[in-house]
Amino acid sequence: MFDGLLFDLDGTLWDSVDAICISWRSVLERRAPEMAGLMTRENVTSCMGMLLPDIVKKVLPDLPPEELRPVLEELLAEENTYVAAHGGTLFPQVPETLALLARDYPLCIVSNCQDGYIEAFFQAHGLKRYFTDYEDPGRTGKGKADNIALVVARNGMKHPLYIGDTQGDCDAAAAAGVPFLHAAHGFGTIDHAVPFVRSFAEIPAAIGRLSPP
Repeated sequence: MFDGLLFDLDGTLWDSVDAICISWRSVLERRAPEMAGLMTRENVTSCMGMLLPDIVKKVLPDLPPEELRPVLEELLAEENTYVAAHGGTLFPQVPETLALLARDYPLCIVSNCQDGYIEAFFQAHGLKRYFTDYEDPGRTGKGKADNIALVVARNGMKHPLYIGDTQGDCDAAAAAGVPFLHAAHGFGTIDHAVPFVRSFAEIPAAIGRLSPP
């Protein structure tokens, strides 16, 4: 039986693309009005799962390198504030399914996000009570594979499962030596056959089928 479940955030638990577009656009309208129009749902969705500096470089390719760090810091601060106040779109039955899973497993989040973003998610949707731990590169400076391994070790897990929606999630779980379940309702596809669910509500049944003896 699994002794812990680790979740990606964007594309697995919720869709925050619109919140990101709105908050980043508001910063760019002040800092670089000519780039504000690049903050479209299509452009942001194509970057989900990437590390934040890489997202900025892809979405805003004409941003001068010397402006990357100050602009990124302002974007992320605005994003955290907006997300905490307005939230995103939870996928169907996320609260109910988390409540069910939390009865039997410690639940954690490992996301490629900035410091404060997971806390903003908790504040907006009141879901912190279901999670025992969380981690992100904004706090540790580490990539997702290392953060998965860190949370696994910190919580004494021997048989954890990572649940995410992108190829990066799958690769990170493999690098950390953790089995992977694809949240196919999210933003990404996987380049090889892996166990998957089509909706968040299917996760408990999938875990039952995948659980080690």
